[in-house]
Amino acid sequence: MMLATSAAWLETSAAAARGAANLQDQLVAFHAADSALTLCAQRVAAGEASSREAATDGEPAAWKVPAAFSAVAFAPVAMWPGSSDPPQCAVEAWRLATRPAASAWLLTARGYGSTRDTQAWLQLQLVIESGIVERHWRRIAARPF
Repeated sequence: MMLATSAAWLETSAAAARGAANLQDQLVAFHAADSALTLCAQRVAAGEASSREAATDGEPAAWKVPAAFSAVAFAPVAMWPGSSDPPQCAVEAWRLATRPAASAWLLTARGYGSTRDTQAWLQLQLVIESGIVERHWRRIAARPF
């Protein structure tokens, strides 16, 4: 009986350790993406980051296509502690039909954990109109690719 109880506790402890390691890896990826998004937003607001002109009205969707994301993404930092790769940020211009005087961008950041399989995706809708900056943040629940 003691042997069965010990084995059950050992299995429970091992499962808890795996869960804690996975959570820590997700947090590394999240913080990498969040920092990349912040640095990217600072560069866009300062006019230092380039983006393609908005082709159509509506929210940009190039970030969902692997080739398009890779073509415009850049690494705002050389490396992130605990990450397998540096975080990436893509900037897409956005034309707001209801606010023609505003400049708007959709910023998409991808952060990595200890492996490339652990990723966190975040977005920021950045709108600048008459010197007023609006930021709308969101987490992307499912990886687009």
